[in-house]
This record gives sequence, C-alpha cells and structure tokens, in this order.
Amino acid sequence: MLLAGGQGSRLFVLTAHVAKPAVPFGGKFRLIDFPLSNCANSGVDTVGVLTQYQPHELNAYIGSGHPWDLDRLDGGVHILPPYIKGKEGTWYKGTANAIYQNMRFIENYDPDYVLVLGGDHIYKMDYSKMLDQHKKTQADCTIAVIEVPREEAKRMGIMNVNPDDSIFEFEEKPANPKSSLASMGIYIFTWSKLKDYLLTDEADPKSKNDFGGNIIPAMLADGQKMMVHRFSGYWRDVGTIESLWEANMDMLSGEEIDLSSSAWRIYAKNPIAPPHYVGENATVSHSLVTEGCAVYGGVFNSVLFNDVTIEQGAFVEYSIVMPGAVIERGAVVKYAIIAENARIQSGARVGTPPGEFEGSPDDWGVAVVASGVTIGHGKVVGAQEMAGADLL
Repeated sequence: MLLAGGQGSRLFVLTAHVAKPAVPFGGKFRLIDFPLSNCANSGVDTVGVLTQYQPHELNAYIGSGHPWDLDRLDGGVHILPPYIKGKEGTWYKGTANAIYQNMRFIENYDPDYVLVLGGDHIYKMDYSKMLDQHKKTQADCTIAVIEVPREEAKRMGIMNVNPDDSIFEFEEKPANPKSSLASMGIYIFTWSKLKDYLLTDEADPKSKNDFGGNIIPAMLADGQKMMVHRFSGYWRDVGTIESLWEANMDMLSGEEIDLSSSAWRIYAKNPIAPPHYVGENATVSHSLVTEGCAVYGGVFNSVLFNDVTIEQGAFVEYSIVMPGAVIERGAVVKYAIIAENARIQSGARVGTPPGEFEGSPDDWGVAVVASGVTIGHGKVVGAQEMAGADLL
C-alpha cells in the first residue's frame, strides 16, 4: 500500500498543482518511480496507490503500471482515491485511516502481510529481505530504519531498540534522542494484527489516525512484537526545496546513489522525444542532459529534463531545469530549480551562489521558479523569493 496523497507544502510552488510523488527528479524520473520500481524489483506485484491531493497528473503518469511491469490481470497497480460509501465519505484523515478506508481492497487478495510505503523518498531497497526478516522473527510489525546524525534525529521518528533489534520505545522528534535509528516510513505488518488495530483506531474519536502517532505507539503499549530492519544504503526524504536540490546533486555525482546500474533499475514512464542536441559552441560539463533537449549555451553541474532549451549565451550552473523550460539568450541561472514550462527571458538572473549571498548564511536557499511562469527581461530572482508565488 503506497501512500501517495501528500501535498508536499514545503516544496512550495513545485507542488501547487501536482501531488508531491509526481514531482520530477533526476532528469527522467518522478519521485513515485522509486517505490514502484522497488516493488517490481522485490517481487511485489500487487500495489495499491492511495492518492488524494492534486491527483490528476500522478494518476495519468502511473496509468496501467506498464513501465514497472505492474499491468497485470491478477494484481498489478491500482489507484485508490477516497470515495463515497453509502451516504457518507471523507478524505483520508491520516496514514492509518487511508489504509482503513481500503481494507476491502486488501481483503480481496487475502494477504498474510501488508507492506506500507511512502511515495516521496529517494532510495533503492529490496523489500523481500525485510519480509524474510519479518517472517523469521515472527514479528507483528517490522519498521525499516536508517542511521542518521544525532542533530537530524531531533526532527525524525526515532526507534529505541533492545540488543536483538526489538523495539521498546518510539520517540517522535525528540529533543534529546536516545538513539540515531530513524524510521524510514516503511512498515511490514502481519495483516491479521494490523486489521484489529485499524478498526480500534478508527473507533477512537480522539485519534489522529496516523501510523507514527497512533498505530505504532498502541502496538508498543500492548506488547506486540515489533522489530527494526536496518537499512544501510542511500535514502533521502525530499520534503524541502533544499533536500530536493541536494538529492539531484547527489545523483549527479553518481557516488551516493547510482541510477545507471543494471543490477537494480529504477523504471520510469519516458516521454517520446528525439535525442538531445548540443550546439557547436555549447559547453556542457558534469551534467545530465536528457531526451529532446537543445543546448546552445553553457551548462555546468546541472540536471536538464526532457525538452529543455538553453539558448546561446545562456549560463546554467548547479541547477535543475525541469521539462519544457526555456533559458533564453544571456540569462543566468545558478543554484536554482526551474519548474516545468517556465521561461527565463534574456538578461534575467535567477539564484545566488552561497558565496555571493549577502544575507545571513541561515537564510540562504535554492531559488525556485514555478511551472509555467516567465521571468522577464533583466529581472533578478533571489533565493528567498521562492516562497512568494506572487514574486514569480
């Protein structure tokens, strides 16, 4: 069950019209490609995708599930939006409520175990190994965790465990964390056990109907067997502008996460576009340039999605340029995210390198131009203008 209904409000204008899992990433992917590909590679062939906020683009992108080999007669991928039951219906009130509202879908397949995932994290993971551990330990719930620096642990859900990796305490954003094992928001439940807790949780009018806030604490309080599954690879929650930009730069380096490896492919729905073109006087260095791009200017340490145009004399550095965007002659884009179909006109400047930022270092950020927005001739857009859509 893939929770993909998040609004992603901390991505500001990038999620104004699309759900967070549909946000483009890495030149040719969207965030949803990672959990769907992990499912396909792990042998999980029945996936319910729970959508809610701005779902049109996400639903259209997933389609029949063909890119991930999930277009099947038995199982496959299913889009699961909130719906009316009888005379009443509600939005998904929380992560646990979203699963509760789709219990009939789960029961149709009569599973022994249910895997619950988020739709907006960048990582490669074999869920079958986590399931094997869940079975061997006869756990009621297994939670994937990753070691994080102690300063980051303060803003995450932290698992405190015994020597055998059984969980004895869960702390949500603790001021003084006792460990650095952070929940990745990936759970495997024994279905018969989870079903009982979902029913009890839904009957509680005071509950926020959330896994981290309600279901996990309730199971711990009742003494259910709960284990952690330690993950040691690359994992990043791209919940903010800066983290989205940093994850793209990580992918560009190819050191922390390698998306070119054939051992564990990340699949995507690719656009039909011609090969990219690099002009005679263009300069491209340490960058990803995908299908349909036309580059006549300078591109350095950047990621260009499909159908991007960089005109002669334009300069792009340490930036992410999403599908269909145009950087006109003489425009300069540095440390920025240019969203889909945006246009940066001649002489405009977007973004400021960290060393040139004149304010407090704590206020520095990545500049963002919203989808479909035009930055006029000679206009300057600084990093901190990203939150004000009216400035873009």
